[in-house]
Amino acid sequence: MQLYEELQARGLIAQVTDEEEIRELINAGKATFYIGFDPTADSLHVGHFMALCLMKRLQQAGNRPIALMGGGTGMIGDPSGRTDLRPMLTDEQIDYNISCFKKQISRFIDFSDDKALIVNNADWLRKVRYLNVLREIAAHFSVNRMLTAECYKQRMEKGLTFLEFNYMVLQAYDFFYLYQHYDCNMQFGGDDQWSNMLAGTELIRRKLGDDAYAMTINLLLNSEGKKMGKTASGAVWLDPEKTSPFDFYQYWRNVDDADVIKCMKMLTFLSLDEIAGYEKLKGAELNQAKERLAYELTEMVHGEEEAKKAQEGARALFSAGSAADMPTVTLSDEDFTDGQIGILTLLVKADLAPSNAEARRNVQQGGVTFDGEKVTDPKMMITREMLAGEDGKVLRRGKKRFCKVCL
Repeated sequence: MQLYEELQARGLIAQVTDEEEIRELINAGKATFYIGFDPTADSLHVGHFMALCLMKRLQQAGNRPIALMGGGTGMIGDPSGRTDLRPMLTDEQIDYNISCFKKQISRFIDFSDDKALIVNNADWLRKVRYLNVLREIAAHFSVNRMLTAECYKQRMEKGLTFLEFNYMVLQAYDFFYLYQHYDCNMQFGGDDQWSNMLAGTELIRRKLGDDAYAMTINLLLNSEGKKMGKTASGAVWLDPEKTSPFDFYQYWRNVDDADVIKCMKMLTFLSLDEIAGYEKLKGAELNQAKERLAYELTEMVHGEEEAKKAQEGARALFSAGSAADMPTVTLSDEDFTDGQIGILTLLVKADLAPSNAEARRNVQQGGVTFDGEKVTDPKMMITREMLAGEDGKVLRRGKKRFCKVCL
């Protein structure tokens, strides 16, 4: 099976501009492609993970990746999928975030011997003159067409700023610039970037009369259609200081039964034949697949040693026989108010604290974890969705007291 066909079999490919050309180029290892990363934080997160895995797959087949750091576009902020304006970052914040991104990307991509590049669009976007952009670039964009783009729809509901409206123009200019200066003939990205990517291919066609190509990959969604990579305390980060290797492992170890095989196909480098073996597992046997998924991804991000530590730590959590022997509290509909139960109420119900006051002290002292993550807010609410799955979730107070919470 060649690369393009494998990407299809793994459920990665969403939309393409010219399937035959893209298939031929990447299967032959002749694509120079880019994926953009806007430095809105000081760490990449699970939302970037699929893009990194895609870059690695393509590079292993002989294609040349360009990791584009959005030092320029990050000053505006991508409106895709947003209902509010992104926070405005300073040049210093953006440059620091980029330095963090570069270290993390280097764990996935081989930059030796010119096999890949990291470039920063600030090098050209911060130098362009506004009138030149209007005359040479913006003249090729139809406002009517831009307003129909999916990337603007949610922001239109609350008021799309003119600042954000320029994002598509600048992303298109990035592709145009990379095509001219780095022989970059393809752009890849998440499916929410489709409109921006088409703008780039169209600009190259209009300005240069050449063809360039775009391909989007499916977003990592759970069985309910919600983006994966979020927890009760926020994003799942690739930086071990923001999300520990253990918590990273636990996130994947606790994915829903309905999502584990999909995650294996889309994120791991296990062969499809091996994954097919896990696909046959049912019920409690799926825990084997979850452990393998968690180990593979933790090793990829944090290395073999940390992956082994995380796996051993997770298993130790369920020691003294098996998870079936762990004290369990089962919640009924009556325990929830509007689909939620407070963390303090849950600690008391699970017999991990004698009263709400004691439970509050436990949380404030940093002694409570839920699903492997430290609870810092005594007002935290646990929803029914957070408890989904046959295994339930582990609520822990201190080092030795814990309980499995199930629906």
